Amino acid sequence: MEDKLIQETVAVISCNEFAQKLGLEIMLEGRGDLTVTTDNVCRPGLQFAGYFDHFVPERIQVMGNAENNFISRLPEKIKINVLEQFFSKEIPCLIVCRNLEVDDFIIETAKKYDIPLFRTAEKTTNLISRLNTYLCGILAPSTILHGVMLDILGIGVLITGNAGIGKSETALELISRGHRLVADDSVIVKCEGGVAKATCPPKIKHYMEVRGIGIVNVKNMFGPGSVLLEKNIDLIVKLVPWDDMPEYDRLGDEKQTLNVLGIEIPSVIIPVSPGRNIPIIVETAARKVRLEQFGYNAVDELISTTFKK
Repeated sequence: MEDKLIQETVAVISCNEFAQKLGLEIMLEGRGDLTVTTDNVCRPGLQFAGYFDHFVPERIQVMGNAENNFISRLPEKIKINVLEQFFSKEIPCLIVCRNLEVDDFIIETAKKYDIPLFRTAEKTTNLISRLNTYLCGILAPSTILHGVMLDILGIGVLITGNAGIGKSETALELISRGHRLVADDSVIVKCEGGVAKATCPPKIKHYMEVRGIGIVNVKNMFGPGSVLLEKNIDLIVKLVPWDDMPEYDRLGDEKQTLNVLGIEIPSVIIPVSPGRNIPIIVETAARKVRLEQFGYNAVDELISTTFKK
């Protein structure tokens, strides 16, 4: 499978989106967005003490009780000096935890350098833990694949194939049978924790293009239970035109995989021809993967039964 790999080493997030995702109060929007290049988070205790050697300004800065008490006790001239140095480094943002009162000099200096300033009632350690998870997600290596992503009986199935092969029609029939759509046409895949997770570009979420009908909203047409925002990819199904010459796998004992973002994902090739019920075959392939996840293999059972003494 040829895929267009996009290494997300930089993520630009609007202040509103960042605050909404993490439940933060926006005290200052500053430049209006955050440029994030690392999932590491920093508590600026040493910086407030005037030590800026080895400081990494690319990290999101989080201030808790200790930092707040320390900065509030500094003499005014020293406080202004360290805050000038701190905010002039163009940090992504500063988050104040525990709904602490924010020093006026912090607000003024953040405003001077257009640095976003947030506040939350959450404890510092809890926020940092959630921040790490969130940042790992948005900075994960990603790729965009052409296909249709479905949740079939709990198995994430990515249907691929050339244009006009019948991917959307197959997916539509599966949705009408009670399975769920994740994405149609463009599938965003991210590698998180060694797992390939698929989602849909926000602008086309819940939409499908069906030749002869046009654009349909699956959620409105089939109900909220017909869509899913994200799903791990457990199986890749490639639809190809039927050809009498190639030898297709007839036993299912040939384990095939496709590499996506360094992850080997089980795959099958399904030939398409008039009269073949492709949706049923795709559903059967998903059921087969589900059984194999529980340790059952029909080929092994057949061989053991056939050659049993």
